[in-house]
Amino acid sequence: MKELSVLVVDDDDKLRDLLPLMLEPVGHTVTCARDGAEAVRMLDRQNFDLVITDIMMPEMDGIELIPKIRTRQPATRIVAVSGGGKFFTTTSCLQIAKTLGAHAVVMKPFNRDQLLAGINLAFPDPGLATS
Repeated sequence: MKELSVLVVDDDDKLRDLLPLMLEPVGHTVTCARDGAEAVRMLDRQNFDLVITDIMMPEMDGIELIPKIRTRQPATRIVAVSGGGKFFTTTSCLQIAKTLGAHAVVMKPFNRDQLLAGINLAFPDPGLATS
């Protein structure tokens, strides 16, 4: 198992607090951003193995962020998470994310096992997956 440098991008304070608790015990280093704009600034300063991004956020949403990740850090894997939004269903949000280049999608709400399964899908090389 490779330890991953993970950027979590979500406007939900509780989720930003929860994801490090899910990922750090399995050896990953987690950095958090409140929205896509903050995430872009972090991507310009640091390389990440994985970005876990919400789709519906203020300032810059995941739909705008995913292409910026692909441009700035092409090797970075992307897991999109969504619970839907005012104008889009969860399924629509996640399908858009896949079309834009997300390697895996996870529907909110999710538990630790579902998140780790999504991360495993984003890393086709078993040596890079998490347990």
